[in-house]
Amino acid sequence: MMNWSNCYSERRSGTSKSKEIPRTEYQRDYDRLIFASSFRRLQNKTQVFPLPGSTFVHNRLTHSLEVASVGRSLGKIIGDHISEHTIASEDTLSKEFYKYDLSNVVGAACLAHDIGNPAFGHSGEKAISNYFIENQHEKIEGRPLKDFFDEAEWSDLINFEGNANAIRVLTHSYRDKPNGGMRLTMTTLASILKYPCESTCVNKDFKHRKKYGFFQSEKSTFLDIVEELNMIKEQSGPYIFKRHPFVYLVEAADDICYRIIDMEDAHRLGILTKAQVSEAFISIIENINRPEDNIDKIKDTYLKIMDDNDSISYLRAKSINALTLESADVFKANMPSIITGRFNDTLIDHIESRCHALGEVMELSIEKIYNHHSVIEIEITGYHVMSHLLKMFVPAVLRKKPVGTDRMALKLIPLQFREFEITQSNYIKALSVVDFISGMTDAYATEFYRKTTGIDISKHV
Repeated sequence: MMNWSNCYSERRSGTSKSKEIPRTEYQRDYDRLIFASSFRRLQNKTQVFPLPGSTFVHNRLTHSLEVASVGRSLGKIIGDHISEHTIASEDTLSKEFYKYDLSNVVGAACLAHDIGNPAFGHSGEKAISNYFIENQHEKIEGRPLKDFFDEAEWSDLINFEGNANAIRVLTHSYRDKPNGGMRLTMTTLASILKYPCESTCVNKDFKHRKKYGFFQSEKSTFLDIVEELNMIKEQSGPYIFKRHPFVYLVEAADDICYRIIDMEDAHRLGILTKAQVSEAFISIIENINRPEDNIDKIKDTYLKIMDDNDSISYLRAKSINALTLESADVFKANMPSIITGRFNDTLIDHIESRCHALGEVMELSIEKIYNHHSVIEIEITGYHVMSHLLKMFVPAVLRKKPVGTDRMALKLIPLQFREFEITQSNYIKALSVVDFISGMTDAYATEFYRKTTGIDISKHV
């Protein structure tokens, strides 16, 4: 049974050994992610608003860095609490882990949480899923596309999930690359498994099964993680587990950042007024009503800041701090149900149930931000770009005898994604295309689209 002393491990994916070096294993996770090319590519992947622009807004990279900052704070608060109040005095290893390293684990997981997201935000995910749905009856060498895959494989493809793709990006042994992918610790990997089930077991009645967390190709990796960390198995299916407790901290950091910072970006772009954003942030601080927050002093300081962006940034910082401390308190209060897998909620949803201002912020964001014309335009653009690229490559890798432009198209795929040349599995062949396309940045995918459709033919000559 999982407990606070057996839910972490220094063991890494792809290996059973650790090296003796000055940094802890969890600090190494953080550093590996910072220097990973797949992490750096997030700088040119859409968070919400189109990139680039004359006004700086967040991309996936800056979002992930800010989430990691909040996550480290949560990890430090909770780590100190568990070390001092939960771990037995004789368990010095666990005491040291929580006191000094939980913050590194949560920070690293926050860096990695969006690493599997394709270009163009959530429209990229939809484009990948819908390509397979819309073309399921298309004949490839006389065989419908859907018939190339079994039920579980098809479920993965028609419900493409960035969370599951993150596990693949972090652990998959791409062609001519080291075994075990980035070789992160099992603890960090478990901390991003928001949905520890396979795609055929999705059930939106449960927070931990609202989506799915791994592709069929990573099933053995997933089982390795849950076994190593003693995660709790559900009886309702063979590949359904309760969340790892550290997931709640990573998820809260993400929820806090996107809910608050999307509002700040919208103000910078002129989508929301200063009055709308300041009123929303002040309402959150008032509703949460932390004892350390003097709301009159906060309002007074806000009014003294003459620069509009700086004044909103001040309230943003105060809002994030209040939500971070409140999330930590919710976690502490629910630790017994969290460690036993009985907590069917998120920390932020739990706060929102009594902080109505947080719900109002979400409603305002949906109405004014996520449905803004610039956001819709980038979603439509991304959908068309990604759909075109999939249509170019998927049939080509599935054909036993690619001909004409198929052969030329396949030469454009980099070696690390050419698993289609060395596998008999149609599912792995299709995933090798998805790996290539989902790893593209917005700019690279757009340029690739323009070149292969002849829109930008001048660059070829």
